[in-house]
Amino acid sequence: MRINNKSIRWREEALDNPGNSYSQALKQIAKTANSALPLRKALNTVAKNTAKAIKAAGCSIMLLNPQKAHLDIIAAHGLSDLYLRKGALNVHKSLPEIMQGKAVAIVDVSQDKRAQYPEAAEMEGICSILGAPLLQKGEVVGEIRIYSHEPKHFSQADKDFLSTVANIVAIALEKSELYRVLKADHEESVTKRRKLTETPKLPSSSLRPSSFSHTSEEEFAKLLDFYRIEWLYEPRSFPLTWQDNKVTEMFTPDFYLPELDLYIELTTLKQSLITQKNRKLRRLKGLYPEVNIKLLNKSDYLRLLAKYGYGPLGETKVEGVNQVLFSHTQIQRRTRALAKRISYNYRGHQLVLIGILKGVVCFMSDLMQHISLPLTVDFMAISYYGSNTEPAVKITKDLDTSIAGLDVLMVEDIVDTGMTLNYVLNHLSSHSPASLRVCTLLDKRVRRLIDVPLDYIGFEIPDEFVVGYGLDYRGEYRNLSFIGALNPELIEKGRRE
Repeated sequence: MRINNKSIRWREEALDNPGNSYSQALKQIAKTANSALPLRKALNTVAKNTAKAIKAAGCSIMLLNPQKAHLDIIAAHGLSDLYLRKGALNVHKSLPEIMQGKAVAIVDVSQDKRAQYPEAAEMEGICSILGAPLLQKGEVVGEIRIYSHEPKHFSQADKDFLSTVANIVAIALEKSELYRVLKADHEESVTKRRKLTETPKLPSSSLRPSSFSHTSEEEFAKLLDFYRIEWLYEPRSFPLTWQDNKVTEMFTPDFYLPELDLYIELTTLKQSLITQKNRKLRRLKGLYPEVNIKLLNKSDYLRLLAKYGYGPLGETKVEGVNQVLFSHTQIQRRTRALAKRISYNYRGHQLVLIGILKGVVCFMSDLMQHISLPLTVDFMAISYYGSNTEPAVKITKDLDTSIAGLDVLMVEDIVDTGMTLNYVLNHLSSHSPASLRVCTLLDKRVRRLIDVPLDYIGFEIPDEFVVGYGLDYRGEYRNLSFIGALNPELIEKGRRE
């Protein structure tokens, strides 16, 4: 992936600003590392200050496991719980040069084989990574990494700064009781600690159980599956009390919903059970204030889903929808990824987005918000005729402005046979644009009759009638936040009518 050097010029300018200088950041980081804060809290603060100083989206601090094969995250900032639990980082696969004592950068995660989890990075919006080793007496004991949402060529000053932070963290670890335990007693203490805090790989079969502890959990999981809401089952245990450096009580929430960054603990209406769980939740929130967790019974979780536009209590109309194909979160993730590619490919150009009313409105609105380029928008309207004496497609509203000599991106909600798109592209080509490309959210390739070129594709779908997110059936369903397959029986009933 080629990077526009102009887009990173701000980094060199920032280094000249005394208010944002790395020297001031290092003073604050050193002060935090040498403070009376608990080690984990101090390292989380260091991660936050490091990301802020280098203007990155996030930062993680990791230690080698006792077998020196994987990295365990001990502190982080700016990264979602889902990304942190993507799976164990293998030191031989993920930026392996760091283990040789070098500061290493990945400019484009999607194109670099040294990125172990490129799909998880794409979901998180991570493009570039810079990592540096934590050294103890010349031996690598861990790593610190920063993550950027934009492609960056990290400067030598960036690498020197991160290496210095790594040295400060290494000194703090050497002094701490946690590091002594990890170093000296890994056969017993570390193993027990890792069983309690180990990050499970996503997705894994253990997070999708064959059976649940209670029927309410299974019912809740089925409801989440229908609406394509991502969920993890009992993904993490939170230690609540300790005695002699051993955990004596912990709490494991039933579900984690990454889209909402929310843990869910289900309960019955039995008052004694509610009281007991509320006590644990208060303890958990006191120890882990950054964790968002709710205790819900059946009526509570139906209201929760309704708040986000899902479920039988939600305002979203779902009668007639046979299956949810793509959730709102999935659509937004893919839209952002498409916008990122478009922004890169059209850098330095004035872009014109053209859509056909009305189905493309939702996709066009979201796509243009994430394109980091100056652009203009225009719309066309068409009508269809079924007789043999008139053309199948007729333009009822043409462009408001000229596109001659401009770069045009035709934005479509769905392409199936390709006949309508082919007609529109021929019409637009007659206006002599500098370039003409196509971006479609949905590609129903199985029904293609004319092989029209598609430059940007969101999702390929099966041969089903889909509604939602701007797509309608007899004028309805456009306002669904997701895309779903319409019940074939409803379509057949409509034909008979």
